[in-house]
Amino acid sequence: MKHFLRMLIQVCLYFYCKFLWRCLKFVMRKLTGRCELQRICYNTKPGAPRTMKIETSLRDSKSKLLQTSVSVHPDAIEKTIEDIMELKKINPDINPQLGISLQACLLQIVGYRNLIADVEKLRREPYDSDNPQHEEMLLKLWKFLKPNTPLESRISKQWCEIGFQGDDPKTDFRGMGLLGLYNLQYFAERDATAAQQVLSDSLHPKCSKFSKAEWEKKRMDKAIGYSFAIVGINITDLAYNLLVSGALKTHFYNIAPEAPTLSHFQQTFCYLMHEFHKFWIDEDPMDIMEFNRVREKFRKRIVKQLQNPDMALCPHFAASEGLINM
Repeated sequence: MKHFLRMLIQVCLYFYCKFLWRCLKFVMRKLTGRCELQRICYNTKPGAPRTMKIETSLRDSKSKLLQTSVSVHPDAIEKTIEDIMELKKINPDINPQLGISLQACLLQIVGYRNLIADVEKLRREPYDSDNPQHEEMLLKLWKFLKPNTPLESRISKQWCEIGFQGDDPKTDFRGMGLLGLYNLQYFAERDATAAQQVLSDSLHPKCSKFSKAEWEKKRMDKAIGYSFAIVGINITDLAYNLLVSGALKTHFYNIAPEAPTLSHFQQTFCYLMHEFHKFWIDEDPMDIMEFNRVREKFRKRIVKQLQNPDMALCPHFAASEGLINM
């Protein structure tokens, strides 16, 4: 009975608050002469703070047109804005900036949804060793990470040198499909120096070519190594979940002036790899069995950072020089 009453009170509070919110919006429109979309665009700075408020306003609207505007095709955005302006009785000649602001927000909102679809497609596509393109990407990964060491054969224990578990890397891509390979190759190709350094540092001191003095100089003499490629696939999983959960909206809405793309996602992966490596070293784990604990702690830190609407993950490496901090 108590549970039922609690549920009833929560439902009543929900509808009461929703009613009050609609009344408040009505009063604000009468007082300011502007609809909620206008107030957001004129009073909130561009980027995540504005786009997230616009997204919430559109989703919570009682108008079907506004509700569906967040999922239209990119080519239909201009027409959708015209329809919104007409619905809200807003003169575009008197309010030219409103259309521009709404277009930028809708491009980001729709683009984020499309990016999830693109990433999901790659994640669901399995690695196929009979596919020449897949094989070419894998061999390029080796070439970018080990430019001075020829790969002796396609099936080789050498793959362990870059952090795969066995003689054939294809088995390690099962969890993230082609997405893991795409991200690893992007990091290795676009920021080769940093990727090779992270790979080198990820090796256990006893297995690396660094002398003990060199490791001490790097202040990582006690560092426990990890498998670079396997961790890369694991960080791909982290980036994927941040994307699907919506946590990355603040980042993408702040750095992508229009629609976020797959390149933005891959740049974010590079940043996470770079930051996780530093985080791992700082944590100084006792052994590799602590990986899940360190990863979860790292995830919580990133999620907390992304809760700030002004947050933009601004990596300082070559792969992300093109990012724009709005």
